[in-house]
Amino acid sequence: MSSYLDWVRAFCLSLPHATEDVQWEHDLLFRIAGKMFCVANLEPGMSPTKIAFKCTQEKFAELTEIEGIIPAPYMARNHWVAMLDMSALRQPEIKELIQESYQLILEKLPKKTQAGLGSKPAAKAAKAKPSRAKLPVKTKAKPLRAVKRRK
Repeated sequence: MSSYLDWVRAFCLSLPHATEDVQWEHDLLFRIAGKMFCVANLEPGMSPTKIAFKCTQEKFAELTEIEGIIPAPYMARNHWVAMLDMSALRQPEIKELIQESYQLILEKLPKKTQAGLGSKPAAKAAKAKPSRAKLPVKTKAKPLRAVKRRK
């Protein structure tokens, strides 16, 4: 295993509820609740990319300007970047970006899944408007009118 794979794997698996598995013959996928947040290439000869991860739209634009980082093949439309050169960023920066990717995926999970993982629901849920069922109802239900049928 390449040296970067050792620390990337250790870091990804240190995140709560993270799992790993090999897919597409040579990619090590790190997931939370079945959703990928980081992909590491186990066979550098098969693809020039080393690792790939999700980021925000703004960070995507910023990172793809750096030499050694490209839009991730097949996943760029979802704001994933791929690192061709691990020295394009320092290790602490890469770890921070992987953690942000993990958080982005976690926040997109259904609230029921998040609750099952013991995580806090996404911040958007806290801003939701109260449902009408909680508001007092002051009107009485009116009886349904008979519908006249045409002959």
